[in-house]
Amino acid sequence: MQELSQEIASQAARLVVEEGLDYGAAKRRAVKDMGLPPNKTPMPSNDLLEEEVRTYISIFCADSQPLELAALRNTAYQWMQKLEKFRPHLTGAVWRGTATRLSDIYIQLFCDDSKETEIELINQGIDFEVRSVNGFRGELVDALSISILCEELQEEIGLHLMIYDHDDLRGALVSDQKQKRDSELGQSQSQSEIHRPNVKQLAQIAQIAQIPSPMPASPLAPIGSLKALKQLIDYS
Repeated sequence: MQELSQEIASQAARLVVEEGLDYGAAKRRAVKDMGLPPNKTPMPSNDLLEEEVRTYISIFCADSQPLELAALRNTAYQWMQKLEKFRPHLTGAVWRGTATRLSDIYIQLFCDDSKETEIELINQGIDFEVRSVNGFRGELVDALSISILCEELQEEIGLHLMIYDHDDLRGALVSDQKQKRDSELGQSQSQSEIHRPNVKQLAQIAQIAQIPSPMPASPLAPIGSLKALKQLIDYS
């Protein structure tokens, strides 16, 4: 069962990197492509999939991905500056370090009034689409989706602003700390208990081709403030 989850994660990682699918869609597509029953096949965890994504990037995108990630982080930083009064926090692949030019930018905003951001965008003449997405507690929250230009990549990308109440910020940070502890525990257990043939095979390919070893797991919390992102950009 563990080997099957590993194989699904490996297939899904390629779809995340090469086609820009989100983790949920990539796992479902991988299961379908492998001819497995969708309702009876246990899905790999997001932590396992992220590990495979990092491995895939290190082997096949080692030259291009760091530049693309830097461009997306710079774009995210510019927008977080514009929206600073709404307490922006970056999340997703751009924050975690696994983004490519196909990745969208996800920013959480913590507002005194949920309509404030919409009014701000309207006043700036920015077109957006409102939709509902699952929040960090699993509840539905509004997301304002915008098509923007990433100047460094000279490509249109998606920017998604997820709207939360101001009081939700403390809960988000507490939730992040718990996720980080759980992730660290899960990584410790997986390293000692789970056999990973696909990662090993890819590592062997990398060694033969003299490709850099897989990206290390991110030490970052799942969300990052404007200040934290600036420090990350400066450090990189």
